[in-house]
Amino acid sequence: MWAPIACGSGPQMRACAARRLLWAVALTGVSLAHGAFAATPLTTERVASGLQNPLFVTAPSGDFDRLFVVEQPGRIRILDLGSDPPLLEATPFLDITDRVVSVGQEQGLLGLAFHPDFGQNRLFYVNYTDSGGATRISRFQVPIGTPQQADATSEQLLLQISQPQSNHNGGWIGFSPNDGMLYVATGDGGGANDDPNLPGHTTGTGNAQDITQNLLGKLLRIDVDGNNGPGGNYGIPPGNPFVGVTGDDEIWAYGLRNPWRNAFDRTTGDLYIADVGQFSFEEIDFQAGASSGGENWGWRCREGAHDFNPGGNCASATLLDPVHEYTHGGFPFRCAITGGEPYQGCAVPDLAGSYFFGDFCSAQIWTIRMSGGVATALTERTAELAPAGLSIDAVSSFGTDARGEIYIVDLGGEVFKIVPDGVESQCAVAGLPALSVWPTVLAGLGIISLFWALQRRRIGRLRG
Repeated sequence: MWAPIACGSGPQMRACAARRLLWAVALTGVSLAHGAFAATPLTTERVASGLQNPLFVTAPSGDFDRLFVVEQPGRIRILDLGSDPPLLEATPFLDITDRVVSVGQEQGLLGLAFHPDFGQNRLFYVNYTDSGGATRISRFQVPIGTPQQADATSEQLLLQISQPQSNHNGGWIGFSPNDGMLYVATGDGGGANDDPNLPGHTTGTGNAQDITQNLLGKLLRIDVDGNNGPGGNYGIPPGNPFVGVTGDDEIWAYGLRNPWRNAFDRTTGDLYIADVGQFSFEEIDFQAGASSGGENWGWRCREGAHDFNPGGNCASATLLDPVHEYTHGGFPFRCAITGGEPYQGCAVPDLAGSYFFGDFCSAQIWTIRMSGGVATALTERTAELAPAGLSIDAVSSFGTDARGEIYIVDLGGEVFKIVPDGVESQCAVAGLPALSVWPTVLAGLGIISLFWALQRRRIGRLRG
Protein backbone atom coordinates (compact mmCIF):
# COMPACT_ATOMS: atom_id res chain seq x y z
CA MET A 1 0.00 0.00 0.00
CA TRP A 2 1.56 3.25 -1.13
CA ALA A 3 1.72 6.01 1.46
CA PRO A 4 1.23 9.63 0.39
CA ILE A 5 4.43 11.59 -0.06
CA ALA A 6 4.66 14.32 2.56
CA CYS A 7 5.84 17.65 1.13
CA GLY A 8 7.28 20.18 3.52
CA SER A 9 8.71 23.57 2.68
CA GLY A 10 11.95 24.86 1.30
CA PRO A 11 13.79 24.30 -2.02
CA GLN A 12 12.70 20.66 -2.29
CA MET A 13 8.97 21.50 -2.15
CA ARG A 14 8.47 21.85 -5.90
CA ALA A 15 10.21 18.58 -6.71
CA CYS A 16 8.29 16.83 -3.96
CA ALA A 17 4.99 18.20 -5.25
CA ALA A 18 5.93 17.00 -8.73
CA ARG A 19 6.54 13.48 -7.42
CA ARG A 20 3.16 13.53 -5.64
CA LEU A 21 1.29 14.48 -8.79
CA LEU A 22 3.16 11.99 -10.96
CA TRP A 23 2.62 9.19 -8.46
CA ALA A 24 -1.05 10.09 -8.32
CA VAL A 25 -1.26 9.83 -12.10
CA ALA A 26 0.50 6.47 -12.06
CA LEU A 27 -1.66 5.05 -9.28
CA THR A 28 -5.04 6.23 -10.47
CA GLY A 29 -4.42 5.52 -14.14
CA VAL A 30 -5.49 9.01 -15.09
CA SER A 31 -4.86 9.85 -18.73
CA LEU A 32 -5.63 13.51 -19.22
CA ALA A 33 -4.93 13.16 -22.93
CA HIS A 34 -7.55 10.50 -23.55
CA GLY A 35 -10.01 10.96 -20.69
CA ALA A 36 -9.61 7.27 -19.83
CA PHE A 37 -11.32 7.02 -16.47
CA ALA A 38 -13.25 4.16 -14.92
CA ALA A 39 -16.77 5.08 -13.84
CA THR A 40 -16.73 5.69 -10.10
CA PRO A 41 -19.94 4.79 -8.24
CA LEU A 42 -21.51 7.77 -6.50
CA THR A 43 -23.74 8.54 -3.58
CA THR A 44 -24.58 11.54 -1.41
CA GLU A 45 -24.10 12.27 2.26
CA ARG A 46 -26.02 14.89 4.20
CA VAL A 47 -23.75 17.63 5.51
CA ALA A 48 -26.34 20.11 6.85
CA SER A 49 -29.96 20.18 7.98
CA GLY A 50 -32.29 22.55 9.83
CA LEU A 51 -31.86 25.36 7.30
CA GLN A 52 -34.68 27.68 6.25
CA ASN A 53 -35.32 27.49 2.51
CA PRO A 54 -31.69 27.08 1.41
CA LEU A 55 -31.16 28.20 -2.19
CA PHE A 56 -27.42 28.09 -2.89
CA VAL A 57 -24.00 27.13 -1.56
CA THR A 58 -20.59 28.45 -2.54
CA ALA A 59 -17.17 29.36 -1.14
CA PRO A 60 -14.41 31.89 -1.82
CA SER A 61 -11.42 30.70 -3.78
CA GLY A 62 -8.92 28.97 -1.51
CA ASP A 63 -11.29 28.79 1.49
CA PHE A 64 -11.33 25.01 1.88
CA ASP A 65 -12.80 24.83 5.38
CA ARG A 66 -16.03 26.79 4.90
CA LEU A 67 -19.16 26.47 2.79
CA PHE A 68 -21.56 29.43 2.67
CA VAL A 69 -25.27 28.61 2.53
CA VAL A 70 -27.83 31.13 1.26
CA GLU A 71 -31.21 31.07 3.01
CA GLN A 72 -34.11 32.65 1.11
CA PRO A 73 -35.42 34.86 3.98
CA GLY A 74 -32.17 36.82 3.98
CA ARG A 75 -29.41 34.98 5.84
CA ILE A 76 -26.08 33.47 4.85
CA ARG A 77 -24.90 30.65 7.10
CA ILE A 78 -21.45 29.10 7.43
CA LEU A 79 -20.95 25.35 7.31
CA ASP A 80 -17.64 24.45 8.95
CA LEU A 81 -16.17 21.75 6.71
CA GLY A 82 -13.17 21.38 8.98
CA SER A 83 -15.36 19.72 11.61
CA ASP A 84 -16.23 16.04 11.43
CA PRO A 85 -19.10 15.94 10.76
CA PRO A 86 -19.46 19.44 9.22
CA LEU A 87 -20.90 21.92 11.70
CA LEU A 88 -23.51 24.58 10.85
CA GLU A 89 -22.57 27.67 12.81
CA ALA A 90 -25.40 29.23 14.82
CA THR A 91 -24.52 32.87 14.11
CA PRO A 92 -25.23 33.90 10.52
CA PHE A 93 -22.40 35.20 8.39
CA LEU A 94 -24.85 37.83 7.14
CA ASP A 95 -28.40 38.64 8.26
CA ILE A 96 -30.33 41.11 6.09
CA THR A 97 -33.81 39.78 6.79
CA ASP A 98 -34.73 43.35 7.73
CA ARG A 99 -34.51 44.44 4.09
CA VAL A 100 -35.16 41.25 2.08
CA VAL A 101 -38.69 40.50 0.87
CA SER A 102 -39.48 36.84 0.28
CA VAL A 103 -43.29 36.95 0.22
CA GLY A 104 -43.43 35.63 -3.34
CA GLN A 105 -42.21 32.08 -3.91
CA GLU A 106 -39.43 33.35 -6.19
CA GLN A 107 -38.37 36.35 -4.10
CA GLY A 108 -35.79 36.61 -1.34
CA LEU A 109 -32.03 36.44 -0.99
CA LEU A 110 -31.26 34.65 -4.24
CA GLY A 111 -27.58 34.92 -5.10
CA LEU A 112 -24.09 35.18 -3.60
CA ALA A 113 -20.65 35.67 -5.17
CA PHE A 114 -17.30 36.36 -3.55
CA HIS A 115 -14.92 38.87 -5.11
CA PRO A 116 -12.00 37.09 -6.82
CA ASP A 117 -9.71 38.90 -4.35
CA PHE A 118 -11.92 38.21 -1.34
CA GLY A 119 -8.92 36.98 0.65
CA GLN A 120 -7.46 40.48 0.46
CA ASN A 121 -10.41 42.88 0.18
CA ARG A 122 -13.06 40.79 2.03
CA LEU A 123 -15.78 41.92 -0.42
CA PHE A 124 -18.75 39.86 -1.56
CA TYR A 125 -21.94 40.48 -3.52
CA VAL A 126 -25.56 39.42 -3.14
CA ASN A 127 -28.71 39.46 -5.26
CA TYR A 128 -31.99 39.98 -3.40
CA THR A 129 -35.49 41.42 -3.74
CA ASP A 130 -36.20 44.48 -1.63
CA SER A 131 -39.33 45.86 0.03
CA GLY A 132 -40.57 47.22 -3.30
CA GLY A 133 -40.02 43.91 -5.08
CA ALA A 134 -37.04 45.25 -7.03
CA THR A 135 -33.84 43.29 -7.64
CA ARG A 136 -30.81 44.69 -5.83
CA ILE A 137 -27.20 43.78 -6.54
CA SER A 138 -25.28 44.93 -3.47
CA ARG A 139 -21.78 44.70 -2.07
CA PHE A 140 -20.90 43.90 1.55
CA GLN A 141 -17.61 43.64 3.41
CA VAL A 142 -16.27 41.45 6.20
CA PRO A 143 -14.44 43.36 8.97
CA ILE A 144 -10.84 42.35 9.55
CA GLY A 145 -11.51 41.29 13.13
CA THR A 146 -14.64 39.18 12.51
CA PRO A 147 -14.00 36.75 9.63
CA GLN A 148 -17.07 34.70 10.54
CA GLN A 149 -19.50 37.62 10.40
CA ALA A 150 -19.94 40.27 7.72
CA ASP A 151 -20.95 43.85 8.45
CA ALA A 152 -24.64 44.15 7.52
CA THR A 153 -24.32 47.95 7.62
CA SER A 154 -21.62 47.97 4.92
CA GLU A 155 -24.09 47.54 2.06
CA GLN A 156 -23.24 49.43 -1.12
CA LEU A 157 -25.87 49.28 -3.87
CA LEU A 158 -24.44 48.60 -7.32
CA LEU A 159 -27.55 48.03 -9.41
CA GLN A 160 -31.31 48.09 -8.86
CA ILE A 161 -33.80 46.67 -11.37
CA SER A 162 -37.56 47.12 -11.05
CA GLN A 163 -39.61 43.93 -11.28
CA PRO A 164 -43.18 44.33 -12.61
CA GLN A 165 -44.37 41.02 -11.10
CA SER A 166 -43.12 38.99 -8.15
CA ASN A 167 -41.92 35.93 -10.07
CA HIS A 168 -39.11 35.38 -12.60
CA ASN A 169 -36.43 37.25 -10.69
CA GLY A 170 -33.56 35.02 -11.80
CA GLY A 171 -31.11 35.58 -8.96
CA TRP A 172 -27.77 34.05 -9.92
CA ILE A 173 -24.59 36.12 -9.88
CA GLY A 174 -21.06 34.89 -10.49
CA PHE A 175 -17.55 36.01 -11.41
CA SER A 176 -16.04 34.65 -14.60
CA PRO A 177 -12.72 32.83 -14.12
CA ASN A 178 -11.63 34.27 -17.47
CA ASP A 179 -12.19 38.01 -17.10
CA GLY A 180 -13.05 38.62 -13.43
CA MET A 181 -16.27 40.42 -14.37
CA LEU A 182 -19.51 39.92 -12.43
CA TYR A 183 -22.30 38.29 -14.44
CA VAL A 184 -25.93 38.79 -13.38
CA ALA A 185 -28.86 36.69 -14.63
CA THR A 186 -32.28 38.32 -14.65
CA GLY A 187 -35.74 36.94 -15.38
CA ASP A 188 -38.22 38.45 -17.83
CA GLY A 189 -40.21 40.38 -15.22
CA GLY A 190 -42.70 37.68 -14.33
CA GLY A 191 -46.31 36.90 -14.87
CA ALA A 192 -46.52 34.42 -17.74
CA ASN A 193 -45.46 34.33 -21.39
CA ASP A 194 -43.51 37.64 -21.10
CA ASP A 195 -46.85 39.04 -22.20
CA PRO A 196 -46.60 42.50 -23.83
CA ASN A 197 -50.08 43.25 -22.49
CA LEU A 198 -48.91 42.93 -18.88
CA PRO A 199 -47.73 46.03 -17.02
CA GLY A 200 -43.97 46.40 -17.22
CA HIS A 201 -43.53 44.24 -20.35
CA THR A 202 -42.47 45.82 -23.65
CA THR A 203 -45.20 46.15 -26.25
CA GLY A 204 -44.66 43.92 -29.27
CA THR A 205 -41.63 41.98 -28.08
CA GLY A 206 -41.85 41.39 -24.34
CA ASN A 207 -38.89 42.19 -22.10
CA ALA A 208 -36.46 39.41 -22.95
CA GLN A 209 -36.19 40.49 -26.60
CA ASP A 210 -36.01 44.22 -25.80
CA ILE A 211 -32.39 45.39 -25.48
CA THR A 212 -33.00 49.11 -25.01
CA GLN A 213 -33.51 50.47 -21.50
CA ASN A 214 -34.51 46.99 -20.37
CA LEU A 215 -32.33 44.71 -18.23
CA LEU A 216 -34.97 41.98 -17.75
CA GLY A 217 -34.56 38.57 -19.35
CA LYS A 218 -30.84 39.19 -19.74
CA LEU A 219 -27.37 38.12 -18.78
CA LEU A 220 -25.54 41.25 -17.62
CA ARG A 221 -21.79 41.80 -17.32
CA ILE A 222 -20.37 44.52 -15.09
CA ASP A 223 -17.03 45.47 -13.58
CA VAL A 224 -17.38 45.72 -9.80
CA ASP A 225 -14.02 47.50 -9.58
CA GLY A 226 -14.97 50.15 -12.13
CA ASN A 227 -17.08 53.30 -11.84
CA ASN A 228 -18.09 54.38 -15.35
CA GLY A 229 -21.56 52.85 -15.10
CA PRO A 230 -24.74 54.72 -14.17
CA GLY A 231 -24.38 56.14 -10.66
CA GLY A 232 -20.66 55.39 -10.60
CA ASN A 233 -21.07 52.22 -8.52
CA TYR A 234 -19.83 49.78 -11.15
CA GLY A 235 -18.02 49.81 -14.46
CA ILE A 236 -19.05 48.91 -18.01
CA PRO A 237 -16.53 46.53 -19.60
CA PRO A 238 -15.58 48.03 -22.97
CA GLY A 239 -15.93 44.62 -24.63
CA ASN A 240 -19.64 44.30 -23.87
CA PRO A 241 -21.46 43.72 -27.18
CA PHE A 242 -23.78 46.75 -27.07
CA VAL A 243 -21.28 49.39 -26.00
CA GLY A 244 -21.39 52.18 -28.57
CA VAL A 245 -24.31 50.67 -30.51
CA THR A 246 -28.05 50.29 -29.96
CA GLY A 247 -28.64 48.34 -26.75
CA ASP A 248 -27.96 48.68 -23.05
CA ASP A 249 -24.26 48.70 -22.20
CA GLU A 250 -24.65 46.20 -19.33
CA ILE A 251 -26.17 43.46 -21.53
CA TRP A 252 -23.93 40.50 -22.34
CA ALA A 253 -26.62 38.16 -23.75
CA TYR A 254 -30.41 38.07 -23.82
CA GLY A 255 -33.58 36.11 -24.60
CA LEU A 256 -33.93 34.45 -21.17
CA ARG A 257 -37.16 33.62 -19.34
CA ASN A 258 -36.15 32.77 -15.79
CA PRO A 259 -32.57 31.51 -15.53
CA TRP A 260 -32.47 29.51 -12.32
CA ARG A 261 -28.86 28.80 -11.60
CA ASN A 262 -25.97 29.29 -13.95
CA ALA A 263 -22.41 28.09 -13.50
CA PHE A 264 -18.98 28.73 -14.92
CA ASP A 265 -16.54 25.95 -15.71
CA ARG A 266 -13.51 26.94 -13.65
CA THR A 267 -11.01 25.63 -16.20
CA THR A 268 -12.44 27.07 -19.42
CA GLY A 269 -14.82 29.87 -18.43
CA ASP A 270 -17.62 28.09 -20.31
CA LEU A 271 -21.02 29.12 -18.94
CA TYR A 272 -24.04 26.87 -18.39
CA ILE A 273 -27.45 28.57 -18.16
CA ALA A 274 -30.50 26.63 -16.98
CA ASP A 275 -33.60 28.50 -18.16
CA VAL A 276 -36.98 27.53 -16.71
CA GLY A 277 -39.64 26.99 -19.40
CA GLN A 278 -43.27 28.08 -19.64
CA PHE A 279 -45.58 25.18 -20.51
CA SER A 280 -43.61 22.49 -22.28
CA PHE A 281 -39.79 22.62 -22.32
CA GLU A 282 -36.91 23.10 -19.90
CA GLU A 283 -33.55 24.06 -21.38
CA ILE A 284 -29.82 24.33 -20.85
CA ASP A 285 -28.01 27.04 -22.80
CA PHE A 286 -24.25 27.03 -23.24
CA GLN A 287 -21.85 29.89 -23.84
CA ALA A 288 -18.24 29.03 -24.63
CA GLY A 289 -15.60 30.78 -22.57
CA ALA A 290 -14.22 32.44 -25.71
CA SER A 291 -17.57 34.07 -26.54
CA SER A 292 -17.67 37.80 -27.25
CA GLY A 293 -21.29 37.97 -26.05
CA GLY A 294 -24.44 39.11 -27.80
CA GLU A 295 -26.17 35.71 -27.93
CA ASN A 296 -29.96 35.63 -28.14
CA TRP A 297 -31.26 32.50 -26.41
CA GLY A 298 -34.70 32.90 -27.96
CA TRP A 299 -37.36 33.54 -25.32
CA ARG A 300 -40.22 34.52 -26.00
CA CYS A 301 -39.85 33.72 -29.67
CA ARG A 302 -39.07 30.18 -28.63
CA GLU A 303 -39.42 27.89 -25.66
CA GLY A 304 -36.44 25.60 -25.86
CA ALA A 305 -35.85 24.91 -29.56
CA HIS A 306 -39.55 25.29 -30.42
CA ASP A 307 -41.58 28.25 -31.64
CA PHE A 308 -43.55 29.86 -28.81
CA ASN A 309 -44.66 33.32 -29.90
CA PRO A 310 -42.82 34.07 -33.15
CA GLY A 311 -43.99 37.66 -33.60
CA GLY A 312 -42.23 40.97 -33.12
CA ASN A 313 -38.53 40.75 -33.94
CA CYS A 314 -38.44 36.95 -34.04
CA ALA A 315 -38.33 36.52 -37.81
CA SER A 316 -35.22 38.67 -38.17
CA ALA A 317 -33.41 37.63 -35.00
CA THR A 318 -30.62 35.05 -34.81
CA LEU A 319 -31.84 32.67 -32.13
CA LEU A 320 -29.66 30.04 -30.50
CA ASP A 321 -31.02 26.62 -29.60
CA PRO A 322 -30.29 25.10 -26.21
CA VAL A 323 -27.70 22.33 -26.01
CA HIS A 324 -30.18 20.22 -24.05
CA GLU A 325 -33.90 20.31 -23.40
CA TYR A 326 -36.51 18.07 -21.84
CA THR A 327 -40.30 18.09 -21.72
CA HIS A 328 -42.71 18.68 -18.89
CA GLY A 329 -44.73 15.75 -17.61
CA GLY A 330 -43.86 12.12 -17.13
CA PHE A 331 -43.59 10.21 -13.90
CA PRO A 332 -42.28 11.58 -11.68
CA PHE A 333 -43.70 14.86 -12.97
CA ARG A 334 -41.09 17.24 -14.43
CA CYS A 335 -41.83 20.98 -14.54
CA ALA A 336 -38.88 23.24 -13.66
CA ILE A 337 -35.17 22.86 -14.29
CA THR A 338 -32.66 23.56 -11.53
CA GLY A 339 -29.31 24.48 -13.00
CA GLY A 340 -26.24 22.83 -11.64
CA GLU A 341 -22.47 22.73 -11.77
CA PRO A 342 -19.74 21.16 -13.92
CA TYR A 343 -17.61 18.90 -11.74
CA GLN A 344 -14.10 20.25 -11.17
CA GLY A 345 -13.15 18.55 -7.91
CA CYS A 346 -10.49 16.01 -7.02
CA ALA A 347 -12.50 13.28 -5.26
CA VAL A 348 -13.82 11.64 -8.45
CA PRO A 349 -11.46 12.31 -11.40
CA ASP A 350 -13.63 10.51 -13.97
CA LEU A 351 -16.42 13.06 -13.37
CA ALA A 352 -14.26 15.95 -14.60
CA GLY A 353 -16.39 18.19 -16.81
CA SER A 354 -19.67 16.41 -16.11
CA TYR A 355 -22.45 18.96 -15.67
CA PHE A 356 -24.98 18.08 -12.96
CA PHE A 357 -28.53 19.47 -13.13
CA GLY A 358 -31.97 18.53 -11.84
CA ASP A 359 -35.70 19.16 -11.91
CA PHE A 360 -37.32 20.87 -8.94
CA CYS A 361 -40.67 19.09 -9.26
CA SER A 362 -39.52 15.54 -9.95
CA ALA A 363 -36.31 15.71 -7.87
CA GLN A 364 -34.52 13.90 -10.70
CA ILE A 365 -30.81 14.54 -11.29
CA TRP A 366 -28.84 14.08 -14.51
CA THR A 367 -25.42 14.78 -16.00
CA ILE A 368 -24.28 15.75 -19.46
CA ARG A 369 -20.83 16.33 -20.93
CA MET A 370 -20.07 19.02 -23.47
CA SER A 371 -17.95 18.00 -26.45
CA GLY A 372 -17.34 20.40 -29.30
CA GLY A 373 -20.32 22.52 -28.24
CA VAL A 374 -22.64 19.51 -28.19
CA ALA A 375 -24.21 17.96 -25.09
CA THR A 376 -23.38 14.26 -24.86
CA ALA A 377 -23.57 11.34 -22.44
CA LEU A 378 -26.92 12.19 -20.83
CA THR A 379 -27.06 10.08 -17.67
CA GLU A 380 -29.73 9.96 -15.00
CA ARG A 381 -28.17 9.90 -11.53
CA THR A 382 -31.29 10.05 -9.31
CA ALA A 383 -31.14 6.54 -7.87
CA GLU A 384 -27.36 6.55 -7.62
CA LEU A 385 -27.37 9.81 -5.62
CA ALA A 386 -30.20 8.85 -3.25
CA PRO A 387 -28.83 9.23 0.30
CA ALA A 388 -29.06 6.15 2.50
CA GLY A 389 -32.09 6.39 4.80
CA LEU A 390 -32.90 9.93 3.61
CA SER A 391 -34.33 11.62 0.54
CA ILE A 392 -33.70 14.64 -1.67
CA ASP A 393 -37.17 16.03 -2.35
CA ALA A 394 -36.91 19.55 -3.78
CA VAL A 395 -33.66 20.34 -5.62
CA SER A 396 -33.42 24.12 -5.29
CA SER A 397 -29.79 24.43 -6.33
CA PHE A 398 -26.36 22.93 -6.78
CA GLY A 399 -23.12 24.53 -5.63
CA THR A 400 -19.44 23.87 -5.06
CA ASP A 401 -16.87 24.26 -2.34
CA ALA A 402 -13.41 25.69 -2.94
CA ARG A 403 -12.12 22.29 -4.08
CA GLY A 404 -14.80 22.02 -6.74
CA GLU A 405 -16.79 19.27 -5.02
CA ILE A 406 -20.51 19.49 -5.77
CA TYR A 407 -23.35 19.86 -3.28
CA ILE A 408 -27.10 19.43 -3.80
CA VAL A 409 -29.38 21.89 -2.00
CA ASP A 410 -32.84 20.74 -0.91
CA LEU A 411 -35.35 23.54 -0.32
CA GLY A 412 -36.69 21.56 2.65
CA GLY A 413 -33.64 22.56 4.67
CA GLU A 414 -30.85 20.15 3.81
CA VAL A 415 -27.55 20.11 1.92
CA PHE A 416 -26.03 16.93 0.47
CA LYS A 417 -22.52 16.35 -0.86
CA ILE A 418 -21.81 14.14 -3.87
CA VAL A 419 -19.14 11.62 -2.88
CA PRO A 420 -17.66 8.37 -4.24
CA ASP A 421 -19.53 5.30 -3.02
CA GLY A 422 -17.30 2.63 -1.54
CA VAL A 423 -14.24 4.09 -3.23
CA GLU A 424 -11.59 6.20 -1.55
CA SER A 425 -11.67 9.88 -2.48
CA GLN A 426 -8.77 10.70 -4.77
CA CYS A 427 -8.27 13.92 -2.81
CA ALA A 428 -7.37 11.78 0.21
CA VAL A 429 -5.12 9.41 -1.74
CA ALA A 430 -2.41 11.91 -2.48
CA GLY A 431 -3.55 15.27 -1.20
CA LEU A 432 -4.36 16.32 -4.75
CA PRO A 433 -5.53 19.80 -5.65
CA ALA A 434 -8.76 20.18 -7.57
CA LEU A 435 -8.58 19.05 -11.20
CA SER A 436 -9.25 22.63 -12.27
CA VAL A 437 -5.84 23.75 -10.98
CA TRP A 438 -3.77 20.81 -12.28
CA PRO A 439 -2.61 22.56 -15.49
CA THR A 440 -1.42 25.60 -13.51
CA VAL A 441 0.35 23.48 -10.92
CA LEU A 442 2.02 21.23 -13.48
CA ALA A 443 3.15 24.17 -15.60
CA GLY A 444 4.49 25.95 -12.55
CA LEU A 445 6.51 22.89 -11.58
CA GLY A 446 8.01 22.62 -15.06
CA ILE A 447 7.10 18.95 -15.47
CA ILE A 448 4.65 18.97 -18.37
CA SER A 449 7.07 17.22 -20.73
CA LEU A 450 8.01 14.65 -18.08
CA PHE A 451 4.34 14.02 -17.37
CA TRP A 452 3.55 13.24 -21.01
CA ALA A 453 6.69 11.17 -21.42
CA LEU A 454 5.61 8.96 -18.53
CA GLN A 455 2.12 8.74 -19.97
CA ARG A 456 3.43 7.63 -23.38
CA ARG A 457 5.61 4.97 -21.74
CA ARG A 458 2.66 3.74 -19.64
CA ILE A 459 0.32 3.56 -22.64
CA GLY A 460 3.04 1.78 -24.65
CA ARG A 461 3.39 -0.89 -21.98
CA LEU A 462 -0.37 -1.38 -21.85
CA ARG A 463 -0.61 -1.79 -25.62
CA GLY A 464 2.54 -3.92 -25.86
